[in-house]
Amino acid sequence: MNILVINAGSSSLKYQLLNPENGELLAKGLCERIGIDGKFTYKPQVEGKKVLDAVDVAMPTHSEAIQAVMNALIDAENGVVGSMKEIDAVGHRVVHGGEAFNKSVLITEEVMKALEECIPLAPLHNPANLTGINACTAVMGKDVPQVAVFDTAFHQTMPAKAYMYALPYEYYENDKVRRYGFHGTSHKYVAGRAAAMLGKNIEDVKLISCHLGNGSSVTAVDGGKSVDTSMGFTPLAGLPMGTRSGDLDAGILEFLMNKYGMNIKEMVNILNKKSGVQGVSGVSSDFRDLENAFKEGNDRAGLAVDMFNYGVKKLIGAYAAAMGGVDAIIFTAGVGENSASQRLAIASDLEFMGVKMDAEANNVRGKEVVISAADSKVKVLLIPTNEELMIAMDTAAIVKA
Repeated sequence: MNILVINAGSSSLKYQLLNPENGELLAKGLCERIGIDGKFTYKPQVEGKKVLDAVDVAMPTHSEAIQAVMNALIDAENGVVGSMKEIDAVGHRVVHGGEAFNKSVLITEEVMKALEECIPLAPLHNPANLTGINACTAVMGKDVPQVAVFDTAFHQTMPAKAYMYALPYEYYENDKVRRYGFHGTSHKYVAGRAAAMLGKNIEDVKLISCHLGNGSSVTAVDGGKSVDTSMGFTPLAGLPMGTRSGDLDAGILEFLMNKYGMNIKEMVNILNKKSGVQGVSGVSSDFRDLENAFKEGNDRAGLAVDMFNYGVKKLIGAYAAAMGGVDAIIFTAGVGENSASQRLAIASDLEFMGVKMDAEANNVRGKEVVISAADSKVKVLLIPTNEELMIAMDTAAIVKA
């Protein structure tokens, strides 16, 4: 079974063609600068097939981008499938499903209407996701099933005490202001892999999943269900990230806006794009740059990383308390998979809760492996995330049902 996975942005479109039954990746690529000058990348994962790297292709809309993807996938010389008929379904990453969707769904006219109703919750992302769906329909026809897989759906199992904010209740009733959480597809994937690594049913384990990268979130997973997560109504909440502030005292907004004459749009732009580790360090939003800057004597770069690591450590402690214990801590995503020093800093000094790291085992990048000591009561796992495979697996399961 071949599933085309689409992640559509406002002027870009990432794609992968996978077989979810064996995890085989057939091809992947990127359509950039849609509506501008059109750059197309195609990377077949089959030996002997030619890579196309950022070639000029006319893409005035997402429909032309999808057509370019199809042309490459079924190309007689460098394609990986014989015809469009060999693509069984399309799985779409959709950022926000609100309270309407607690799992992935087959896309119908009713689902499309519900997705449009979620646009106010994700005004930058959901319209692009809808555009991607419509483009696939235009190019592939209505007979090819399409599935929406939501970043927020995995967190819909959170209890009210975890997702509610202490605001007047009518803001929840009328406006659906609550914690939604994000990175759900990643957290769901690594939680399933963690249970397999532990040799247990996912219903029987308590996990803390740390998705750490330019955007970061930590999730408490109890019995396979998200019971709390660090991102909130928007992805701005929780940890300090690459350029996002994370949690802060809301009174700071009023103070700074009054002092510097800023409006709310300017303030939110600072919180989203000029804060986080970049704002603190004054160097970069990339943790690799911060590590190098610190080695060269930049103390603010070191402070930024320390603040981030400290934030993750606090959430691990909080979520262990919330679940009444933890069986394993998972590190995933760009920083989680690749920074041995940050993993060690985060997981050190947690011996009181049964965590004992193995520095040698931890000296690894991007491999699925246990990085805690053999006698650690709480296992620490490095698990590379694979959101595209999770989307493909969800899509296949729904199409087969």
